[in-house]
Amino acid sequence: MTELFIKVFQAWDRGEHIREWDMLQHLHRHLPDLVPRPVSASLDAVPPTVTMTVLPGTPLSGPLSPAQADALVAAITRLWTVPCDEPWNDGDLAFARRLTDGQRPSAGVTAEAYDAALAWWDGPDPVLLSTEPSRVVLGHGDPYLANYLWDGTIVRLVDFEDARPSDPAAEVAILAEHLSTRDSPTLPTLFDVDPVRLLAARRLWAMFWLRRLLPGGPSADRNPPGTADLQARRLLHLLTATATA
Repeated sequence: MTELFIKVFQAWDRGEHIREWDMLQHLHRHLPDLVPRPVSASLDAVPPTVTMTVLPGTPLSGPLSPAQADALVAAITRLWTVPCDEPWNDGDLAFARRLTDGQRPSAGVTAEAYDAALAWWDGPDPVLLSTEPSRVVLGHGDPYLANYLWDGTIVRLVDFEDARPSDPAAEVAILAEHLSTRDSPTLPTLFDVDPVRLLAARRLWAMFWLRRLLPGGPSADRNPPGTADLQARRLLHLLTATATA
């Protein structure tokens, strides 16, 4: 008997439940061995639910072994082969705005990073990231490592409520800057993406995480003291780094 998983949505104001159901159906048509099979959905229920098959494997966690990293890259690049009929947009820039639209930290390295992020908007990165990429793919949008299941041979994917049209460099940037992948710093080098666009997008997502980690941010209390300072230093490093092929 096939084991089933019922996903109960805690929030659905952005239509997360509808997106999950639509993406599961679309992805399973093209990659039936890589994603759960959608079974049923109660989209009008409160809370809404989506029922799917349970995939084999256990959630990844860092640091990744070489075999796990290679399998993760293979799974993500396979996802990029799925047809994406929706138009791309530059909505990711709004996530960088979350830092500089918020209150400036009073002092220290977080204030320094805030000022550097503010200056970033006058540079070339926002122009580049507002320009449609040469290749638009269907991106996962939520690269928390626990969303990737490792069975000892391959990685499979779950959680598609944030799947959207994207570009490969942006998807690698989201993965590289997610807090869950910090123990695998060489992971971005395994992807073949535009290095200039990748660095620009990594800066953007580093800004997003700094805002979340500042006092009062939604991730501030979930991480050890000093995490915001570490993130500020990471952002400052990215802002002065040079893209390499």
